[in-house]
Amino acid sequence: MGQTLVNIRMDEDLKKSMESICQELGMNLTTAFTIFARKVSREKRIPFEVSVDPFYSESNLSHLRRGIAALNAGKGLEHELIEE
Repeated sequence: MGQTLVNIRMDEDLKKSMESICQELGMNLTTAFTIFARKVSREKRIPFEVSVDPFYSESNLSHLRRGIAALNAGKGLEHELIEE
């Protein structure tokens, strides 16, 4: 089977981190991406859950911005420390 070259752009720090982890696992980036590609091809899906953290939803971030603005304007509410 012939081989082809695939170029991937990613953040430099992410690449270094991934290379380090791959080295600990006894492989290189090419092997890691080949494993990923084979698993995707075999299972016809991304082999892990891909989701968005609801903390970063626009509605939650808007709520947090309003709270920060209220605190900065001196309109925040004080409350007792909640102990469990």
